[in-house]
Amino acid sequence: MTTTTAQPPRTLIPAPQRSVRATPAEDDDRRAWTELITAVRESGRYPTTTEAERVTRTVLSELGGRLTGDERVALARALPREAAELIASRIPAPRPCSAREFVDAVATRIDGATPATARWHAGSVLGALPPRIGDTLTDRILAQLPPGYALLFGRAELAARTA
Repeated sequence: MTTTTAQPPRTLIPAPQRSVRATPAEDDDRRAWTELITAVRESGRYPTTTEAERVTRTVLSELGGRLTGDERVALARALPREAAELIASRIPAPRPCSAREFVDAVATRIDGATPATARWHAGSVLGALPPRIGDTLTDRILAQLPPGYALLFGRAELAARTA
């Protein structure tokens, strides 16, 4: 006959946690995203960072549905990864959409937005882009979009004079 002695219960000791450190590129990307949201918050005078981020996500996603080709790719490359994913998340519209249609689309995606507040949101976000993406890319984007978008990007748009 064999006798067994009582064993004390085993306690599981968790494995040591490895700290997951971001790479310098990831840190730079996170910092660039934070700077973009801060610029939008200041420009739009949003009371919270959360609201500025929500508006930024909506407007950039909507913009991604308006751009095609090289300008779309170049914009995504010029922005932080989170912003680039928003640009790439939308399938481009089959036809060019006016600035008014763009603002109306933003209004439908933000609870309680009117055309006037949606214009404010769009201008707050799009106006924060040129300092980050440069004049050359901004010009290329505006050349692809129908007239009316320049004001949303914080630029004057001169109408051609007819004789």
